[in-house]
Amino acid sequence: MKFMVIVKASAASEAGIMPSEKLFTDMGNFNEELVKAGVMLAGEGLHPSSKGARIRFNGSQRTVIDGPFAETKELVAGFWLIEVGSKEEAIEWFKRCPNPHEDGESEIEIRQIFGPDDFGTDLPADVRAQEDRLREQMAAR
Repeated sequence: MKFMVIVKASAASEAGIMPSEKLFTDMGNFNEELVKAGVMLAGEGLHPSSKGARIRFNGSQRTVIDGPFAETKELVAGFWLIEVGSKEEAIEWFKRCPNPHEDGESEIEIRQIFGPDDFGTDLPADVRAQEDRLREQMAAR
């Protein structure tokens, strides 16, 4: 099972304040554990929303909205992509994670990623074949 583990933003992350050397080291060590265990597929921190944009869809209309965005607690500061046997295993791993915002309050959200099999017969055969082909192409990169 694949999961996206989302680190919620804080006022400091939205202000572009870099983590301390200790947190960089602690996170690096945690990531190394994940990699050695074959759990981590990817993981990155994100720039503040002031450097981002959103595209709002309304029918065929597209509206671009430049950051920064309000409601810091609803924003994402970083993420991991992991592959584990269950949600419970993902939870156990991330209960060991260093506090992403050091001594302040932090929140990590764990969300399962849909795979083609999760759609069952609702996924048309030609779309499944296309999905398989695209995954093969991405893996070859």
